[in-house]
Amino acid sequence: MKAKAVRLHAAMDLRLEEIELPEIADDEMLVEVISDSICMSTYKMAKLGTDHKRVHDDAAEHPPITGHEFAGNIVKVGAKYADLYKPGQKFTIQPAINYKGSMDSPGYSYEFCGGDATYCILPQEIFATNSFLVYEGEAYYQASLAEPLSCSIGALNAAYHTQMGVYIHEMGIREGGNLAITAGAGPMGLGALTYALHRDRKPGLLVVTDINQERLDRAASLFPPEQVKEETGVELHFVNTGNKEDPVAELRAITGGKGYDDVLCYAPVAAVIEQSSAILGRDGCLNFFAGPTDTQFKAPINFYDVHYNSTHVMGTTGGNTADMIESLELTAAGRIDPAVMVTHIGGLDAAAETTCNLPGIPGGKKLIYTHISMPLIALDDLRSKADEDERYAALADIVEANNGLWCPAAERFLLENWNED
Repeated sequence: MKAKAVRLHAAMDLRLEEIELPEIADDEMLVEVISDSICMSTYKMAKLGTDHKRVHDDAAEHPPITGHEFAGNIVKVGAKYADLYKPGQKFTIQPAINYKGSMDSPGYSYEFCGGDATYCILPQEIFATNSFLVYEGEAYYQASLAEPLSCSIGALNAAYHTQMGVYIHEMGIREGGNLAITAGAGPMGLGALTYALHRDRKPGLLVVTDINQERLDRAASLFPPEQVKEETGVELHFVNTGNKEDPVAELRAITGGKGYDDVLCYAPVAAVIEQSSAILGRDGCLNFFAGPTDTQFKAPINFYDVHYNSTHVMGTTGGNTADMIESLELTAAGRIDPAVMVTHIGGLDAAAETTCNLPGIPGGKKLIYTHISMPLIALDDLRSKADEDERYAALADIVEANNGLWCPAAERFLLENWNED
């Protein structure tokens, strides 16, 4: 069957094309993609092309479909799984499949599998690794965002702490401890924030830093510190480290000089990493979450503290299927709202340009609806389009009534009223 898809042909060469999908094998599945959220990792893929570890060398001859944070509907099930899944069921996937140690992943490596498409084919590796998830919720975007949220869930779960003379790690962030999310007012940082505040094992103090006051103000409006304290018991601070003479001293002062048990670093910037290292307390765990594109990227950290104060550095990329299930369950229970990550929406025709220019587009997550033709637009700008198209006015009404956040009602209106391509 025919499908439309954005595919990588070479570095910074993404093309929206009509392609012919082959018939599925008995261990594959044909799916309709409804939503895909664009990840900075996809930008890194676009920038590096075949130099990316997950992209095959023959991308020019067999271009992979981009996008890995997607959700949609089952269309056709191969014979092997016909008793397990049915057409019409909603789904999402965990793209970090790690099949037999391979780096291959949907959205990077497969000619017919990726989220920036109207339809695609899920390969047998997804089922062999239990990375296929049936989704029971209403809104597709919530399932798309379960993947990026699972990355932050994995980051907090992978943190660890030690005891002198004991060779067993205590996994997870320090319960009731001090947690900092540096460069954390962007979409992934806000995902980590909403999870940290509403998980069972919470910090006692949580500090979010950034150098962009507009992003910090938006974060504070979504997570008012007084309200957060009342509802969760967590003391929350937002700090602009860009306008502080000595940001390390100020950040440590918030903890009474103790420092932070856990620090999540959300920017591949040497100065931010150095700052993250400097604010660690004894046995502090620094998770360098943001992956760089420079294979020689380096930053100074305090090795005196590594030796004498048991500070340690680690890195996580992606989550696992259990993390993704936790994300879906917490969202379904209303404990977390992944919509705090979304600031823009658009159609499949906007996906290629948005991906290639992602670092230069302000705001949070860019959410693509694959059967919609729409230029990328910020949720805050929907009202500005009302004069030329009354549908934008109706969409703006829904979003504004939901504290400026994307929501199931907004998605439903979009899918019911927008032109399909």
